[in-house]
Amino acid sequence: MITVHHLNNSRSQRVLWLLEELDVPYQIKRYQREPSMLAPEALKKIHPLGKSPVITDGNRVIAESGAILEYLESRYDDEERLTLIEEEEQLQSRYWLHYAEGSLMPLLVMKLIFSRMGQAPVPWLLRPVGSAFGKGVQKAYLDKQLATHRQFIEQHLAQHTWFAGSRFSIADVQMSFPLLALTARGGRADSPAIQNWLDKIQHRGAWQRALQKGGEITLS
Repeated sequence: MITVHHLNNSRSQRVLWLLEELDVPYQIKRYQREPSMLAPEALKKIHPLGKSPVITDGNRVIAESGAILEYLESRYDDEERLTLIEEEEQLQSRYWLHYAEGSLMPLLVMKLIFSRMGQAPVPWLLRPVGSAFGKGVQKAYLDKQLATHRQFIEQHLAQHTWFAGSRFSIADVQMSFPLLALTARGGRADSPAIQNWLDKIQHRGAWQRALQKGGEITLS
């Protein structure tokens, strides 16, 4: 049976969602973040990098969100629930699958880090300076970059039902976490297509079952 090594409030929620979409049996092994918000050392016993998401399937250990989603779809989508037939939709799905972690998430992680430079574990004497520096980087660089990405995604979803096109795919699963993070960190304004897409995924039965099993996501 597949085991999802699930870190609370993390990107591994997407793996639970896909397994629910595919109706594949699985079990969850839970891990809690340290006070530093980092993953616990116990995850290094599963994978040397000690990060989530990671799954085990028999003797296989598979890490990285995109690799896990592709593996699960290719191995367990016997009913072709997420199979894309048209080549253009296949290309779109592949693009957004890699865009999520390759282009958008690094900016969101930087946004999170710089927004917390006025908090612990930064020494309290340095927090005023850290806070000012973090706000400066966000205003001068990160917020502008994220606005560009938000507009890019908004234009795409205004013209397509799902990220690949007319059919739901693993690209939608992959894009869920960064878009939740983007809207939570100031990217909700003037994004009706993004909000419509978020509403659609959050009303899916598989999404709701995954949240019930994995726990709510808080990204603000």
